[in-house]
Amino acid sequence: MNEDVERRPGEEAISLPAEYDAGLYFIGRVRTPWKTRAECPKNNTQTDAVCTLEVDARYQPALQNLEGATHLIVLYWMDRAARDLVRQQPRHAPASRGTFSLRSPARPNPIALAVVERLAIGDGTVSVRGLDCLDGTPLLDIKPYFASIDSRPEARVDRAGTDAAAAS
Repeated sequence: MNEDVERRPGEEAISLPAEYDAGLYFIGRVRTPWKTRAECPKNNTQTDAVCTLEVDARYQPALQNLEGATHLIVLYWMDRAARDLVRQQPRHAPASRGTFSLRSPARPNPIALAVVERLAIGDGTVSVRGLDCLDGTPLLDIKPYFASIDSRPEARVDRAGTDAAAAS
């Protein structure tokens, strides 16, 4: 757990398991203009900044044919986020909400996802637009975005009853 994480009234933290269930490999780092949380946009639609995915040398062959994708799904590890919150109090919300109903980086596994515009590829890097993370964030994966299978125009998030206890 990150001890310097701000806690708000209505938030609930838990004790995390002593051991992890799985391992993963960081494939590189994300380079952004943001050094602090205060500077970082709250979501990836709030910025037009160009960011760089720096892919480690051993994984660079995996970039082959990526230039055919105009948009990418980028998965990254929010390594400076709290991992023990099961209920959170968003600044804009009147009551706490369950972590799994939020896109907050504070979660048991701080995996973030962004659909980004691919701008350029070169020498082990991918320039993109549409990220919302701190400079140096670990990169987990890059996948092509397929509008035909990834887009769900009918999807909705109903915020009614957000102050109710977790569903049973």
